[in-house]
Amino acid sequence: MFFAVNSDAPATCAAGKSRIFAVLALTCLAYLVTPLQVMAKSRPNKVAPAEINPNAPDPDALLIEVYKNLAANNLQQAQTKIDALVEAYPHFQLAHLIQGDLLLMHTRPVRSFGVGALTQPDKLKDLRDEAAARIRSYRERPAPDLIPRAILQLREDQKQAIVVDAKKSRLYVYENAAGQPRLINDFYISQGKFGINKLKEGDQKTPIGVYYITSRLAGTKLPSFYGPGALPLNYPNEWDKFNGRNGSGIWLHGMPPESFSRPPLASDGCVVLTNPDFLKISSMVDIGKTPVIISEQVEFVSRNKWILDRNFAEKLLDDWRLDMQSQNANRILTNYSRNFKTTQGDNLNTWFPKQQQSWDNWHNPAIKLKDVTHFRYPGKDELIVSTFTQETSNGKSKAAVRKRQYWMKEAARWRIIYETTV
Repeated sequence: MFFAVNSDAPATCAAGKSRIFAVLALTCLAYLVTPLQVMAKSRPNKVAPAEINPNAPDPDALLIEVYKNLAANNLQQAQTKIDALVEAYPHFQLAHLIQGDLLLMHTRPVRSFGVGALTQPDKLKDLRDEAAARIRSYRERPAPDLIPRAILQLREDQKQAIVVDAKKSRLYVYENAAGQPRLINDFYISQGKFGINKLKEGDQKTPIGVYYITSRLAGTKLPSFYGPGALPLNYPNEWDKFNGRNGSGIWLHGMPPESFSRPPLASDGCVVLTNPDFLKISSMVDIGKTPVIISEQVEFVSRNKWILDRNFAEKLLDDWRLDMQSQNANRILTNYSRNFKTTQGDNLNTWFPKQQQSWDNWHNPAIKLKDVTHFRYPGKDELIVSTFTQETSNGKSKAAVRKRQYWMKEAARWRIIYETTV
């Protein structure tokens, strides 16, 4: 099967999205390095990627428009758009490749992409994988009425949540729209060279879990490798430590100035974005508040299903609150797993009596929970992580503590397997 386009071909209408993506699938078979024809034409980049015009076109959207034009045999429109893409992003190797092939199409039919390129098999695979990931994001963009199942409840001052889909090499930004997550943007990302499920230092994998951005590092204080800056995550978190995972230095960060993007599997474990995309994200997030949920594959649910899941998590936590307020040890214990343990080495039998000692001083306490968040934890286990401020009123005295609980489904019952203050 071949795909040929030349300047003499009559213009025809694309026969729907299926025809477009039949063409796109072929384009992903032969991406190589920057074509020889383009090397002399490309101008040196005098503007650092971190300083690129924020109003520059979306590279994925423009790339898809180029493919649509090719599917319709509209070579001139495709050429105009790919030229604009290269002009906006001079270091975008994939754009240079397509530009070279389009120039070649003016002289003869092109039956596969990358025919005018230098043959480097490793680079071929890298660009092919990047192209496939970018195309997939257009074809499989989540419907606006769907919600990531992992985001059950955001607290009021959490303005955004970040969700990473490792399988799609995509990062989604959701805003907190009166309590309901709403998709506002998405970006191509690169992840660990050996994929996900980080277990130890140096395994070059990206962790999966619920994390928070701990700080904002300026690019001026970092090696140029990280581009305009970095957003460190709190890996390993409590659940990672509970499961014996270790390592450090998992960041969201940008690209060195001589590059635009990386293949989907290319980092030492970090989540890497283009510099324009990193700057957009960095301007949105709140340090210590914005959650970053990294999943192998994001599951999306309807609004009705999301409401049911959120209400379930709320009831789970409120039942625990009522049991705590009752001061009945047996009732309280029903909320905790027999496998409960702490990072200090306590199990339920040693931890619970210590908690009881502090409860013995309570007399008809009133417990309120504030600033509650709930997330379904990515991974194989049925797990919900809940974070909240517990306010306890006991006569004239009041106390407040911020807690985090990991609830695991054991058979038909959900129980707390890990609890800590944060």
